[in-house]
Amino acid sequence: MRVLVSGSTGLVGSALCARLVGAGHSVVRLRRGSGCADGQNVYWDPESGRLDPNSLLGCDAVVHLAGESIAAGRWTAERKRRIRQSRVDSTRLLSTVLAELANRAGSGTAASPTGTATNDAQSVVVPRVLLSASAVGIYGDRSEAVLDEESPAGDGFLAELCQQWEAATLPATEAGLRVVCLRFGVVLARHGGALPRMLAPFRWGLGGRLGHGRQYMSWVTLADAVGAIVFLLGHQSIRGPVNIVAPEPVTNRQFTAALAAALRRPAIVPIPAIALRLLLGQMADELLLSSARVIPRRLTDSGYRFADPELLPALRRVLAESAPA
Repeated sequence: MRVLVSGSTGLVGSALCARLVGAGHSVVRLRRGSGCADGQNVYWDPESGRLDPNSLLGCDAVVHLAGESIAAGRWTAERKRRIRQSRVDSTRLLSTVLAELANRAGSGTAASPTGTATNDAQSVVVPRVLLSASAVGIYGDRSEAVLDEESPAGDGFLAELCQQWEAATLPATEAGLRVVCLRFGVVLARHGGALPRMLAPFRWGLGGRLGHGRQYMSWVTLADAVGAIVFLLGHQSIRGPVNIVAPEPVTNRQFTAALAAALRRPAIVPIPAIALRLLLGQMADELLLSSARVIPRRLTDSGYRFADPELLPALRRVLAESAPA
């Protein structure tokens, strides 16, 4: 399989590319900037709407993971605009281009890699699968309710962002592509994402719950995030939203206790909600203090077997990982 991957230098993207190559697949990286497609790289500029459809020819599937971090700083109006643009606009552009290619092939006319038309659409491979990132933030703050892919969307900036993000894949869906929206929980990895930022206070014995600690946190290890993507690439019957989370969501209090146990450190210094709100504003309420008890019903019903289904063993394994080469 030849897979086009955006966000290939990010936490999940880099691990996914390594996994695909190791399994014998071919990876093409979708990169921002200017340049000519060379078989290993395709260049685009989502801000200006630039993406050459011919550069995607020959790919069987697309995994779209690009997007500006939502946790890199306080949510000012400008940061919200950039976050939305990096996710929604880029997804709409990619979906529109994929739809154009699918429609060409379906009409019996496709563009060749040189840009000339051919009446033999079967001779040109066009992507028929789009796996596009989303997040469990779509469910909003839902207290102790158990949430699966059939649960309605919630309220707030993240919930609205995720709804727009997923809706941006509609052109690809309408053109007949198999589209899967990957609703990621918090991805746990030793050398990237949220976990490294948590480690320092715990190692100094200053870790503790956030607010009252009863809010649910839906997590997944990097190994299972990548494993689920590879699984979904190969399962043609699965489309629509899929929760990429471990089967056992935990409260923040439970997560804090497990991380302290894995590090063999105390966790006795809680951080009051008011302090988090003063420091981070709206981001504190939606990222750290909101509760989403999300389960991976579609993955488990489809037969995916988690490498890390339980939190404490997962944390111990992740913390023992060496740095990537």
